[in-house]
Amino acid sequence: MTDRTTPPPRAAIDRAGRWVDRAFRIQATALYLFLYVPIALVVLFSFNAGNRTGELRGLSLRWYQVAVEDPFAMGALQNSFVVGAWTAVIATTLGTLAALALQRTPRRIRAVFEAITYVAIIIPGIVIGIATLIFFVNAFAWINPQLAGIWAAIGAGAPPTIGTGLHTIIAAHVLFTMAIVIVLVRARLAGMDRSLTEASFDLFASPLRTFVQVTLPQLRPAIITGALLAFTFSFDDYVIASFVAGPGKPTLPMYVFSSIRRGITPEINAIAAMVLTVTVTLLVIVSLIYRRSSRIAAAQRAAATADAAAGTS
Repeated sequence: MTDRTTPPPRAAIDRAGRWVDRAFRIQATALYLFLYVPIALVVLFSFNAGNRTGELRGLSLRWYQVAVEDPFAMGALQNSFVVGAWTAVIATTLGTLAALALQRTPRRIRAVFEAITYVAIIIPGIVIGIATLIFFVNAFAWINPQLAGIWAAIGAGAPPTIGTGLHTIIAAHVLFTMAIVIVLVRARLAGMDRSLTEASFDLFASPLRTFVQVTLPQLRPAIITGALLAFTFSFDDYVIASFVAGPGKPTLPMYVFSSIRRGITPEINAIAAMVLTVTVTLLVIVSLIYRRSSRIAAAQRAAATADAAAGTS
């Protein structure tokens, strides 16, 4: 008679599974250390009281003061904020309108545009940079002679010349960040409660009023999230901006990259720490918005289920 209190012997695969789990934990720990220890070192050495990055001579905020008082760094930071803000506004507006238009497009045509949207996200930044640079060069080569002819005809003096600058960076950034906004808003549209929109039309509300009072509040979390992500990607971009930026108009990542060619100083660490703070803050806000919208959607589904159950009972 066997003792029921004695557990059966574990299979060999279970004994091996314990070691496999341990190996995966070690691998995950090593991966996260590899990713985040260098970032932590950059932040740590940004508080270095010494003059060299590799030697920590106490903690101080002097290099943050040096970075703030550096006119070139602050000018590049201002350029990055201008580019990021305009990119977020334009990409969010156009992306939201495109997502709403795709919602009413036939399925086959919508599938084509959705594929194009995902392609715009996965294309490497260097390809987007080269493509937009070629487009701007050819476009300006055609537009500037036309402007010169118009100005000569009207006798208005020296004609304006259109070239690369912050506006071309914004246009290139809108190209790929708008695709991100479209994906987010489309995902939100797919999970919306259609009964609210139908009820609004049943109450004889106009399409504009239905959009403002019913559709837009449900899309707001996705729109805000898309705007923050568009700003973050634009603010941190170096590859695309380095192709289409005009002379004397560097963004902050371009300034940092050009500065480290002369050697990494604690000032560069301080600038990197400030950029990291901005990026992490925006990503935390995005995460909180998504969690809040998920809780609200879950509560709405639970309420609708309870109403349906009460109606059938």
